[in-house]
Amino acid sequence: MSFTVAIDGPAAAGKGTISKGVAARFGFAHLDTGLLYRAVGRRMLDGETPEAAALALTAEDLDRPDLRTAEVAQAASKVAAIPAVRAALVDFQRAFARRAGGAVLDGRDIGTVICPEAEVKLFVTASAEVRAERRYLELAAKGSRMTREEVLADVKERDARDAERAAAPMKPAKDAVMFDTSALDIDAALAAAIAVIEARMSAKG
Repeated sequence: MSFTVAIDGPAAAGKGTISKGVAARFGFAHLDTGLLYRAVGRRMLDGETPEAAALALTAEDLDRPDLRTAEVAQAASKVAAIPAVRAALVDFQRAFARRAGGAVLDGRDIGTVICPEAEVKLFVTASAEVRAERRYLELAAKGSRMTREEVLADVKERDARDAERAAAPMKPAKDAVMFDTSALDIDAALAAAIAVIEARMSAKG
């Protein structure tokens, strides 16, 4: 049986953590689709064109240890706005989504473009200030010297680029369940997501 959970939302809203928790709870496979774009961005920074990088992407690219830097995040947001890059990665994501045993995919356009027929669609968000603080603490723990102000500006810039791009802009699917995690801890957010999924699974039988 295939059962697809699509989780979208902006950076640092908590969708990745919720996705991993949901996958663990139900035994589903998990794909952080943002890693695909980070890997393409990394290869672009290494000198390749974005289109060539997307077509040549391998599983090993997703395991690189340098994909979580602020520089790569910005590069990922830029390459994600290129239609040819998105097209090159669509088939991989859709095949993953319909695999037997269930799948959770998180990203920016899973519920709207990649898996519009997903059994469950969630849109996880939080205020820019809350998300910037989360990202600042994450980066600081890794030795980054970016200031809080710089991280907030970076978050807002990425939000604008992701929401305003012509190709698959970030937005909630019309039938997505909205989650604002600004005032929720991860346990509460995960419990709410699990409740929605369990209800849909029961309805599907």
